[in-house]
Amino acid sequence: MHLPYRFVLFFLALVMLLSLSTSHILQAAPVSSFTSLQSVVAPLQAVGVRVSVPGYNGPATLVIFDGAGRAAGAWELTVTGGSGSVQVTPRGALGDHWAALFASGQQVANGTIYRLDAETTVQTGSKKFDQLYPRVRSFMNQARLGYELDGAYVQGYRSPDSPLLWLRDHYYQGRAYRYFDPEATNLIDAFRRAQQPDGSLPDFLARPVWDIPAFRTPVEADVEYLFVQAIYETWQITGDDEWMLANLPAAQRAISYTLTSPLRWEPTLGLVKRPFTIDTWDFEYGPTTVDPNSGKPAPRHWIDDQTKWGVFHGDNTGLAQALHSLAHMEQQAGLWESAWYHRDLAAKIITQLNTLSWNGSFYTHHVKLVPYDVPGIDEASQLSLSNALALNRDVLTVEQGRAILAEYLRRRESKDNIAFAEWWSIDPPFPPGRFGLDGRLGERPGEYVNGGIMPLVGGELARGAFRYGYEEYGFDILRRYYDMVERTNASYLWYHPTGGVSVSPHTLPTDGWGASAMLGALMEGAAGIEDKGIRYSDVILSPRWSAATNPAGQPVDNAFVVARYAASDGYVAYRWQYDRASNPNMLRMEATGSGANLNLRLLLPGTVRNVATVMLNGQPVAPQIEPIGDSRYLVLSANDPVVQVQVTLER
Repeated sequence: MHLPYRFVLFFLALVMLLSLSTSHILQAAPVSSFTSLQSVVAPLQAVGVRVSVPGYNGPATLVIFDGAGRAAGAWELTVTGGSGSVQVTPRGALGDHWAALFASGQQVANGTIYRLDAETTVQTGSKKFDQLYPRVRSFMNQARLGYELDGAYVQGYRSPDSPLLWLRDHYYQGRAYRYFDPEATNLIDAFRRAQQPDGSLPDFLARPVWDIPAFRTPVEADVEYLFVQAIYETWQITGDDEWMLANLPAAQRAISYTLTSPLRWEPTLGLVKRPFTIDTWDFEYGPTTVDPNSGKPAPRHWIDDQTKWGVFHGDNTGLAQALHSLAHMEQQAGLWESAWYHRDLAAKIITQLNTLSWNGSFYTHHVKLVPYDVPGIDEASQLSLSNALALNRDVLTVEQGRAILAEYLRRRESKDNIAFAEWWSIDPPFPPGRFGLDGRLGERPGEYVNGGIMPLVGGELARGAFRYGYEEYGFDILRRYYDMVERTNASYLWYHPTGGVSVSPHTLPTDGWGASAMLGALMEGAAGIEDKGIRYSDVILSPRWSAATNPAGQPVDNAFVVARYAASDGYVAYRWQYDRASNPNMLRMEATGSGANLNLRLLLPGTVRNVATVMLNGQPVAPQIEPIGDSRYLVLSANDPVVQVQVTLER
């Protein structure tokens, strides 16, 4: 049997005391041993262990310690005729696990028992959730691009409609590649090398084989905060402090550029400004004109005396998120004063943005610095895609998050809606020709970022829905996306509202950005694994499977989930069980991981009236309920790498 976890520390002390006398015990008797039936094991996947204590009959205890030397469990067994066996549950930090075997009050054997390894996995019994990760991974394999640049190899994830390594496309695809790609740093290093003395960065890296230099589309105002966020999240998945500290000065220069450049910062408002573009995209309002460099017809990518300036909400929610991330890195470097300043600035930016742009339901698309008319459109009604991004930037109040989601649902259910999905780039779109693109896609309504349907928006909506108490909506989006890609084995950057696609020679049918957003919704939203530290050192687990159903419409009763960073040994794993048929009053969960803190937020089934009892690692604890919308979460804190919870429910 498995001993309650509170006894494991006792055995840890016992091992220390008895290890001094182990050598003469082992020499005085036939050699005892233990053998795992598997040399490499997975977290929370039971494995058999054979035990040999020659000449002994009676009870024995096997104590196991994880790859970080922490107690991982103790299991009792009975030895008969010198032999015995026991099923153990691997958990704790990855790597070689060490064990000690006790019999008749003495340690009779010790040594390595197995190696614990982990791979990202989702198993719920519903293929729409279980097969999403391998399908997204296959899409991402087609988006990977690598080549030599300035004597170094760079690898990243390309834009689905451009064969170049754009910073924004690569960054957003990190929601997926973190789980399977062990190379996370070299593309960020390449962008750091391309950083200009003033702190600004290019949109994309040079591709010498095609004679394409690195380039910054002048109207873009988001590149620097994306660079900072990419550094932070790369540090998060690798845990490489030295690498982060080497990149920290570049991150600080990037933020300084945004806050001081007359092209990016509006000091009278204390907010980022940009030319009038559609959301975060790279062409501005006005008819097709002539590129001043090539002399060819082109949309307005540049800044001149005709540029119309304004404040776009996505630049500012993104900057606020990056400022918090920068502060976290500065704290690690001991730069406490700078960290405090950047956190305070982030709060001021959001306060200013809410005053200027929040309309009670969502952020107004573009607030003009100098008023002018845009014929044929009610700009105040335009809902642009960075509202969905804001849901997951930790800058909104609960009320704001729920308001944005309610607006998307309202428009989806409107009798006037003709779109197959509510994942609009912007709704309603601009009339034809307001953004002149020389006849290219996006000039007309319903095309590209002028009202096209984008899975990247759907993924952000789903992740936000799980965060803000719209769990069933989040699962609905995931199911619809899976059905869409299963029919065609393809995922495009954008679709016409009626479902058609438009492609060019460089278009990939394996859009990594949208697919990554959907996987982020699955892993961080549905499975509820949020890394609040580095390498899963501090994790919030919010499994939301009690709101899910399988393809037959039956509820999901069991889930086994592992999230593993491929670039490090950081991971989390859990088993969740709520058997409505045989035991509808009992909710169970076991979790483990590489970190020290596992904090739980268990979504209670909608039919539950109350929580009767909660047992955490064998000890009763008082239930704490956190409401969000109509949802209720049972909140538990455990400063422990092993968590076992049993909840008795009342209906």
